[in-house]
Amino acid sequence: MAKITKISVQQKNKERFNIFLDEEYAFAVYEATLLKFQLVKGRELDELDIEEILYSDQINKAYNAAVHYLSFRMRTEKEIEEYLKEKEYELFIIKEIVVRLREQGYLNDREFANAFVRTQVNTTLKGRGVMEQELLEKGVSKDIIVEVLELEYSQERELEHAVKLVLKYAPKYKKDSFKIMIQKVEQALVRKGYAFSVIQTAVEEAELEEDTSEEWEAIVKQAEKYHRKYAGLEGYEYKMKMKGALYRKGFGMDLIDRWLEENEAN
Repeated sequence: MAKITKISVQQKNKERFNIFLDEEYAFAVYEATLLKFQLVKGRELDELDIEEILYSDQINKAYNAAVHYLSFRMRTEKEIEEYLKEKEYELFIIKEIVVRLREQGYLNDREFANAFVRTQVNTTLKGRGVMEQELLEKGVSKDIIVEVLELEYSQERELEHAVKLVLKYAPKYKKDSFKIMIQKVEQALVRKGYAFSVIQTAVEEAELEEDTSEEWEAIVKQAEKYHRKYAGLEGYEYKMKMKGALYRKGFGMDLIDRWLEENEAN
């Protein structure tokens, strides 16, 4: 048995108390642990007492760390688990903390998902696919994600966002052929998490129109680049190379033939 001979508050953390056994520093505990186990000067402790005290204090320490982490924003259960793992807490302690926080209402993956999707819908133009992936990475179950997206992100709102993105991206690719421009816009929306069915409808509703003058400017720029590449070729071989290259860039054969005719002398 060891006797508590001194209890002192830590200088850098007033919530922690140093416990001295037989005149030597033994361990430190939170005030809650101090009160729970009635640690006072003169009390005697055996090894089992100390083990129980230290375990309880670890729980308090982990709990306080988790609550502090939650004070900045809502978290999922997975985020809390990963945070406490980084702090090197034992797995059984982490599980106990998660259960306690869940019971106290501090952790609720469904409420987290609701708030997350609502914020994303109101502040970004992300599609459902990206939101789903982000929530999966945060540990939210697929069932909850599907339910929340249906509740918080209507098909009408998602289509509205998709149309805005189509109109935003289209001018960025005006140097390309109209066909390639549409493809690049579609690819951009895929990366934003939109299903192809939504993308197709958004492109239709955006009512993008092919500008013949811009299309001509685009083929001129592309053709000049390929002309330099194939300048060493002549006749039929030159025309076939130019036609193939420009066709792959999305230009129609009528426009390609027009350019070749106008530049035949070159």
